[in-house]
Amino acid sequence: MVDLGRVQKEQQECNKVVQVSGTGIIVSPKGDSLTHLIGTIPGPSDTPYEGGTFKIDITLPDGYPFKPPKMEFATKVWHPNIISQSCAICLDILKDQWSPALTLKTALLSTVS
Repeated sequence: MVDLGRVQKEQQECNKVVQVSGTGIIVSPKGDSLTHLIGTIPGPSDTPYEGGTFKIDITLPDGYPFKPPKMEFATKVWHPNIISQSCAICLDILKDQWSPALTLKTALLSTVS
């Protein structure tokens, strides 16, 4: 089962950080469920993606936060760390290096990096 209380806190933290520090990271529910979310991230500075806004489809599996979220770009992007057919993000923290100490915010910040 997904810890929905934690998901709500993480969503609020992402959205609060946007207002305070201007990171541009926003997380919101996709529909009525807190297990299917949409993340919005800005294109990193000094890259071809600068100035862009990118949407990431986030699915939280049963067992979250002990299992990593499944994240894939909803916006078409070409990058060596993104599987072109599925738009899945290839990051070690989204696979075998995931820890319950990590959050949606850290996963999205790692994606921006």
